[in-house]
Amino acid sequence: MADTHYYNIHHYNIHHYNIHLGRRIWKDRVAGCVMFVLTLCAVLLVVAMAAGLYAKSAPVLRDHGLWELLTSSEWRPAKNEFGFLPFLAGTAWCTLLALVLALPVSFFVAVYISEYARPVVRKLVYPPLDILAGLPSVLYGVWGTLLIVPWIADKVAPAFVDFSTGYTVLAGGIVLGVMILPLLISLFIEMFQSVPADLRETSLSLGATRWQTACKVVLRQAAPGVLASIVLALSRTLGETIAVLMVCGNLVIVPGSLLDACYPIPALIANNYGEMLSVPMYESALMLAAFMLFFVVVVLNVAARIVLSKINKK
Repeated sequence: MADTHYYNIHHYNIHHYNIHLGRRIWKDRVAGCVMFVLTLCAVLLVVAMAAGLYAKSAPVLRDHGLWELLTSSEWRPAKNEFGFLPFLAGTAWCTLLALVLALPVSFFVAVYISEYARPVVRKLVYPPLDILAGLPSVLYGVWGTLLIVPWIADKVAPAFVDFSTGYTVLAGGIVLGVMILPLLISLFIEMFQSVPADLRETSLSLGATRWQTACKVVLRQAAPGVLASIVLALSRTLGETIAVLMVCGNLVIVPGSLLDACYPIPALIANNYGEMLSVPMYESALMLAAFMLFFVVVVLNVAARIVLSKINKK
């Protein structure tokens, strides 16, 4: 009798365990399917954006051709002339100048914080970096308009040219450089801290200084991650709109120097989108500008992610 009772209890427990296990497996499968669908939607969203921008850009591409659009400097929408060379040049000038200004500062700050600074100093440095990273871009634009533009017009430009309003490539590069500083510093610190501490200790035990260790050991190990960080910062500067719109002058010219005005692609789209419906092909031309910007940013981000994934595997 006792054996029968024990058998019934054991059978009951196994039955309920199987039911519970089946529910867990079912929930796990449902959760996996939901996450897969959400991931697929995120990927399809990028594809849909690219397809939509290309479809809107097709009319101007058929009418003029890509090479003509990229190499022409004439921008007269009323006469159906859409030359993107001034906007491409303005974007390139501002982006490269921002990187040239921001890279050395961010590198040395990151080396100091990761290799030299005490924990107390790090705690004091991180909050300002977080604040700078969280500020809206319009505040950087206002700061550039109130301080950087007058400084260039009154102090810098008179030493090189007869007259300048201050709304120049230099102003755009400085503002963008300050904007990407927190991003670059954070990424560099993360890359430097990912280097194993054993390598640092070995280098220091062999008589190397902290600076030699940082340059020849830490930087060499983190070089792929540093490169990927630079690419991510580059894509960040390419898409900036409000700040460059406020300080670059927005003149349709190919800049010949840092003291010339420029007209980056994001500023072109933001300035002219409202009036595009009144001129034939205008909408298509602006959508082509958006598509070119989208394509470049996606390519840069994909390249950076590939490099970072290889680092993680190593």
